[in-house]
Amino acid sequence: MQIEELLNDGLKREFKITIEAQELDDRLDKVLEEFRATAKINGFRPGKAPLSLLRRMHGERAKGQVISEAMQETSGQLFEEKEIRPALRPDVEMGDYVDGKDLEYTLKVELLPTIDVKDFKAPALERWIAEVADADLDKALENIAGQQKSFKKAAKTAKAKNGDAVLIDYIGRVDGVAFDGGAAEDHQLELGTGAFIPGFEDQLVGTKAGDEKIVKVTFPEQYQSADLAGKDAEFTVTVKEVRHAGEAQINDELAKNLGLEDLAALKDALKGQLEGDNANLTRAHLKRALLDSLAEDYDFDVPTGMVDMEFAQIWEQIKQDAIQNGEAKPEDFEGKDGPDDADEAAEFRSIAERRVRLGLLLSEIGVANDVQVTQEEVNRRIIEEARRFPGQESQVFEFYQKNEEARAQLRAPIFEEKVVDFVLEQAEMTDKTVTRDELDAAVRAIDEEEASPAKAKKAGPKKKAAAKKKPATKKASEKKPAAKKAPAKKAAPKKTASK
Repeated sequence: MQIEELLNDGLKREFKITIEAQELDDRLDKVLEEFRATAKINGFRPGKAPLSLLRRMHGERAKGQVISEAMQETSGQLFEEKEIRPALRPDVEMGDYVDGKDLEYTLKVELLPTIDVKDFKAPALERWIAEVADADLDKALENIAGQQKSFKKAAKTAKAKNGDAVLIDYIGRVDGVAFDGGAAEDHQLELGTGAFIPGFEDQLVGTKAGDEKIVKVTFPEQYQSADLAGKDAEFTVTVKEVRHAGEAQINDELAKNLGLEDLAALKDALKGQLEGDNANLTRAHLKRALLDSLAEDYDFDVPTGMVDMEFAQIWEQIKQDAIQNGEAKPEDFEGKDGPDDADEAAEFRSIAERRVRLGLLLSEIGVANDVQVTQEEVNRRIIEEARRFPGQESQVFEFYQKNEEARAQLRAPIFEEKVVDFVLEQAEMTDKTVTRDELDAAVRAIDEEEASPAKAKKAGPKKKAAAKKKPATKKASEKKPAAKKAPAKKAAPKKTASK
């Protein structure tokens, strides 16, 4: 094997590799010898057929195998000799091969950067802590009581308003034809909750018992049923009753309805839950502060191929958000692999670079400090995934069992969180007491940036002179709220760990 370096530019390398014809010939003979030992060829006992005959009969197919294996082995030798750590799958190009001649191919590869974390020291961080205040507990009690409220039948002349419930029969039609899942009887619908598809509840405000109403709506473009997505529909709605919400009482009876002994027990349970919520908010805020600090302190080249992939994911998420929010249609993005605005595209690329840089840095810190993800932790995550698909659990388990790449995608966020926890344990902390509202608002702002890179803003202190400026934004969440049914209740949004 001969190696000629054609390019050495930053993290990019390109090589020309030559494999001598004699080596290929020897490899071919070896493959045919192995085949001859078991081949059944008329007129010859196993292992006795001449190689010349095997070459004529199976040479072309065996040659393809030989060339593929030779290229894999020689590229592996190249990486070992040059101490190359590929960031992504190398790009291999082979020209037309002439039988009996040397094989030449070029290999383009981007290297993972060398990151020195030998003397890594966790940064000093400010930890926001929120105690559970009486007002927080009272608000939580009011929310629970509100969820337990009952509705009482109003006078026949009473007109429904937001906050009231209506008892209705309805049937939906598209192009005059009723569709599956579009009808119900004696359904209680609380107005103003947004439980039904947009516009449905608004048109029932002002109705009274005995009214029949034609409700006209348009199904969302991203509706879960492709047959209904984006289509206009009419619902014939009969209002049977208007019901006013009764005042929910915060007392022992409320606690007993929830399976607790009394109001004091309910308060204790709520306080524990709020303390756990606050701890999660503190950790989310602290993680963001850590990532911002690391982004300030570490600046190194990152593989453009990885940045391109991250940019593509950002753009795909922006497209999905715009379509789901009704701000655009799928055809608006046809043929576009990025925003038209050059400044916006540059900002998204900066976000992508930051994500890749932080991911590589955390990975290096984790490896250097022997942070491990156990099989039990991966199995727990697989179980969580399986629970998201009731009735298909066995298929989910089988998918992850057979798909190593899918298991790696589950392992990656677990590893990242464990590395973050490792660094936070080493960090010098200064505690700052804040209100629950302040902490909640700060984390909500982070979540909004994560969920919509288009709205991400640069944040954090200015970089040291030697470092490049990077936006203080990290990974976007990957899951979107579940689609509404016609006109069933909306599912709550779900979030996943970052990659």
